[in-house]
Amino acid sequence: MVKIRLQRAGTKKKPFYKVVVIDSRKRRDGAVIESLGHYQPIVKGDQFVVDRDKVTEWLKKGAQPTETIAKLLKKAGITG
Repeated sequence: MVKIRLQRAGTKKKPFYKVVVIDSRKRRDGAVIESLGHYQPIVKGDQFVVDRDKVTEWLKKGAQPTETIAKLLKKAGITG
C-alpha cells in the first residue's frame, strides 16, 4: 500500500517536514517515491505547501494519507 505521509527533517527543536509518497512498509525516512511539498509548523504564514495536482493524482491512484496529512489537506481545501 502507498501512503502520503510526513518525513521529518530539520534540526532539534526546529522541525521541518517533507510531504512524500512512500510505500507503507518502509521506514519513515526510507526511500521516497515522490515528493509533494513541505510543512513547517513553526513558521508564521504559509506553513503547508504542496503541489495540488500531484496530491489529487496520487489520491485518485489510491494512496492513503495519514491522519495528520488528511487534516492538513482538508484545511488546505484539497480532496481526492
